[in-house]
Amino acid sequence: MSNHSLLETIKTTLQKSKVEKLAAIASADSFSVKDLIDLSFYHDQQIGFRAAWILENVFVNHQQRFLIHALYFLEKFPQQRNLSALRHYVKILALMTKRNASIEMKNIIADYDTDHLVEVVFAWLIDEKIPVAIKSHCLNILANLNVKHRWIKEELSQTMDFLVDKESIGFFAKVKQIRKQLAVRS
Repeated sequence: MSNHSLLETIKTTLQKSKVEKLAAIASADSFSVKDLIDLSFYHDQQIGFRAAWILENVFVNHQQRFLIHALYFLEKFPQQRNLSALRHYVKILALMTKRNASIEMKNIIADYDTDHLVEVVFAWLIDEKIPVAIKSHCLNILANLNVKHRWIKEELSQTMDFLVDKESIGFFAKVKQIRKQLAVRS
């Protein structure tokens, strides 16, 4: 499927089953996951959102195809400004940094200079304009990267203390989960 035909396909509303089919097509050798990443920055935010949703499904269901472009994804990650697409981006990074991520993914994260990613994710976490669903994944990312950056634990704990009364009850529940995760990894 060419970049143009994918663009034409995602101009219309998508359902989860179609997203999964498109992710399977996108993971085929004839399609570049890099093109999908680029489409997630498309000027039409709905198209960018749909591309990011497909990208998340490629990551979850066809990770070997994603791995080839993981560094490109990490480079582009801080530039994502479409909040609908960003929700999928932070979820992908949360999965990339999980303790049970694949060995290949762990090696990519271990070798990558994640300092800038941590700065950006902290900035999103405290930004009042960022939706709580994105912030929830930001908490996961930072807790996961605490293994690589030991200083995150104290900073994240202080940030959670500050935010817990300002956010929703769902955020409060997520903070409890993250505190447990940080306590286990001490």
